[in-house]
Amino acid sequence: MPQYDAIIIGTGQAGPSLAHRLAGAGMRVAIVERHRFGGTCVNTGCTPTKTLVASAYAAHLARRAGEFGVMIEGGVTVDMKKVKERKNYVLGFSTRGVERSLRSNPMISVYQGHARFASSRSVVVGSETLSAAKFFINVGGRAFVPDIPGLDQVDYFTNSTMLDLDFVPPHLIVVGGSYIGLEFAQIYRRFGSKVTVIEMARRLIAREDEDTSAAVADILNAEGIGIHVGVHGLKVAKRGKEIAVSLDSESGASEVVGTHILMAVGRCPNTDDLGLDKAGVATDKRGFIQVGDQLQTNVPGIWAMGDCNGKGAFTHTSYNDFEIVAANLLDDDPRRVSDRILAYNLYTDPPLGRVGMTEAEVRKSGKPALMATMPMEDVSRAFEKGETLGFMKILVDRETKQILGASILGTAGDEVIHSILDLMYAKAPYTVMQRAMHIHPTVSELLPTMLSELKPL
Repeated sequence: MPQYDAIIIGTGQAGPSLAHRLAGAGMRVAIVERHRFGGTCVNTGCTPTKTLVASAYAAHLARRAGEFGVMIEGGVTVDMKKVKERKNYVLGFSTRGVERSLRSNPMISVYQGHARFASSRSVVVGSETLSAAKFFINVGGRAFVPDIPGLDQVDYFTNSTMLDLDFVPPHLIVVGGSYIGLEFAQIYRRFGSKVTVIEMARRLIAREDEDTSAAVADILNAEGIGIHVGVHGLKVAKRGKEIAVSLDSESGASEVVGTHILMAVGRCPNTDDLGLDKAGVATDKRGFIQVGDQLQTNVPGIWAMGDCNGKGAFTHTSYNDFEIVAANLLDDDPRRVSDRILAYNLYTDPPLGRVGMTEAEVRKSGKPALMATMPMEDVSRAFEKGETLGFMKILVDRETKQILGASILGTAGDEVIHSILDLMYAKAPYTVMQRAMHIHPTVSELLPTMLSELKPL
């Protein structure tokens, strides 16, 4: 039985980085990967989808070229085979780089296969049993597919299989009106598909404020994307070469008929076939591994990082999990999950940058607060670029003067949000930014102006 100081299961964002840190500390490390190196982000998440977003943006901007005085003769066409080739080229660098770096480290042994716990101190991979004093679970998640009547009778896509397309679906039905669904909806609309989004909640991206949901819906509607919200009673049926989705809503029963369907209604953890019961590792009712503030499970010597622990379904939260574990184990630095501030982006065009609390959450908390908003059409940089859709919103604690949260739906919002995030981590009063001199013309230059126009919430 091969003995190691540490065994890492999964090569997503947290696993390889931790393997190298542990190896650098003199530990003999085994890392196990059952499929593709790099995890969700590299293979079926951020890297490929944002590459598709870039191609879709290029097509969209090309169609608008005349607005900028640029003439394109013969119209704009999309070659999906070349789009796919570019996507594979970009993600290939990442996945090969992860594998190469692991295999080239003499302190790390790489195993390919499915790891299952045999006990709290051993796992079985293929025909081998590996043991260690420490285990780190980094197995990620996958698309959740709900039990919809008739769905098992048709071919459907998930976020993973959608990436295999080398053609433009004539009519794509997207079930799920949140981050994954909306990004794919806009991508394929810009590639040339007719697109219809079906969402069970009463509005898109229901975790956001109502004004944000409405603005995103307006942006997608303006591009010709059909949207049905507040639906229930979904049923799917095959109709010749097409797919029919029947649904009920406040406006009554209706039917959407398309050629292809994408299921984008959430994620579930890859924990159901790890033998966690044999290790005694506790999970919640959805299968997420239960962890403490420093990512330890209920079993001493076993940690869980990334999407499988339910503490954040993002690449940046997964990598931060690695940083927390490494800091506690190797640096005598007691970092905690509760130290981090919620932050994420929606990569539609324009993108939505989000940090901290929403307006609804601030109102519910009862905190005395101030708020300022600004439409993107008032931002010179956005106006010059011809990208004036969206708005900015920032919320401040009236007593401490610290920023509570912000939403930036607009051009460069996914980058601008970080200047607010950093100020929040510094626990600095908003007056620090209010009095800063920002560069013109940028989107960021309007943040001090907004902070000078705060009003009681």
